[in-house]
Amino acid sequence: MSTRFRLLAAAFAVALVSLGGALFLTHQRLADADADAFAGGSTGIAALDLGDVLSSAHGGDQRMLDSAFRQVEKAYYKPVSAQTLLAGEQRELILYLKSHGVAAPSIPALTATGDEVQDTRALNRDLEIAQTLYGKRTSNVELTQAAIRGMLDSLGDPYTTYLAPREIQSLEESLKGGDFGGIGVYIVQDPRTKQVLVEPIEGTPAFKAGVKTGDRILAVDGHPVETLKLDAVEDLIRGKVGTTVQLRVKSHLTKTERTVPIVRQQIQVPSALAKREDGYEYIRLAEFGQTSYDEVRKAVLDGKAHGVKGYILDLRNNGGGLLDAAVNISSLFIKDGTIVSTIDRAGDRDTKTALHESVGAAPLVILVNKFTASASEITAGAVQDYKVGTLIGTKTFGKGVVQSIYNTSDGGALKITTAKYVTPLGRDIQHKGIEPDLVVDQTVDAPMMIDSPKDLQLAAAKSYLRRIARR
Repeated sequence: MSTRFRLLAAAFAVALVSLGGALFLTHQRLADADADAFAGGSTGIAALDLGDVLSSAHGGDQRMLDSAFRQVEKAYYKPVSAQTLLAGEQRELILYLKSHGVAAPSIPALTATGDEVQDTRALNRDLEIAQTLYGKRTSNVELTQAAIRGMLDSLGDPYTTYLAPREIQSLEESLKGGDFGGIGVYIVQDPRTKQVLVEPIEGTPAFKAGVKTGDRILAVDGHPVETLKLDAVEDLIRGKVGTTVQLRVKSHLTKTERTVPIVRQQIQVPSALAKREDGYEYIRLAEFGQTSYDEVRKAVLDGKAHGVKGYILDLRNNGGGLLDAAVNISSLFIKDGTIVSTIDRAGDRDTKTALHESVGAAPLVILVNKFTASASEITAGAVQDYKVGTLIGTKTFGKGVVQSIYNTSDGGALKITTAKYVTPLGRDIQHKGIEPDLVVDQTVDAPMMIDSPKDLQLAAAKSYLRRIARR
């Protein structure tokens, strides 16, 4: 998908909803909780007969809310306060309703009792009041999603969140390899100018139509994009296979404008871009998806077959992905031993070890920056601990926690932080990051700088490999 090689992909993924964090992608269907009978009582809402207002019409929504509450209490990697979750639900429902035109929503404050049954009833009561009184202003489904989102947001953990159906679909698509109808471009939005720039993938319709790296998208099918977010631009570009999209672009080189008609095709976007350059195998990995291990392994073996002098694995702006992919890719460089250990709330440790599939890729440099996060840090940390490669760049993001995905009955999912991880030497990098062996500063918000003549970190990697070759 076109989000893969946005040069600020890690910032987007980590700061927004962490769609690329280290995940156990073993989707688990939340068990439908038994519907608890509503117990009436005073709610602080004047002149309101709750017996008339509340009914069993929202049982499915209540079961989804109940299941989310219980899953967070059971699986979150730290002890959870029920009061925090109840207050979060009420707060988010009020904010959501205000954003939909309800000036003063009557959603009562909740007090946790410590009894799971009573606390889930309280959650259900606020949700059902919101749905009954204000459902016509929005929808019951959206109110349920707001209630769940409020519970999760109350934890103050940016990686624990509710994913709407569209978001979980995008996550699955990304991690499975991005198979969709499109034109074959990576897009990035310059954080300063907000211009939308493109990088075509070789061999795709956009590449064949003459779109060049660094070209600026002005409009898609006549719709100006200067005020749009990247997701909205993607939606305009995508479409039914065989249809034509008109891309208005401004040339990065000549500054001229032109309209480029491009016929959409089924696009399979790789997670790795590999090439041999100056005698080195350069592998730029966008994320740790289901196909990433095979792609990186093929690139490394191709380099060995052509007698390259060294290997450069570029993990800059890589926000993470699948935990298993990080373990597998690390195993290409590490013969045996622990790759990473995850530790849950109970203190139980799950150790992931090397697969004994090392291919002898040496010498090795891994490029990192402040948007190298999560699964990327697992690989970078393991390589550094075992001293089988050299890290060059700037300190990494510092995301040392792991998420699990739990499907919900509305087609969305809960993404919950279920464990922290430590490197083979026991380093906990949460909020600390990993210091590279060789620090080379480079601005990270300049689009299209990576793998260009201005890329100081890549130049430093090649210089380092040349130096050790002369030893």
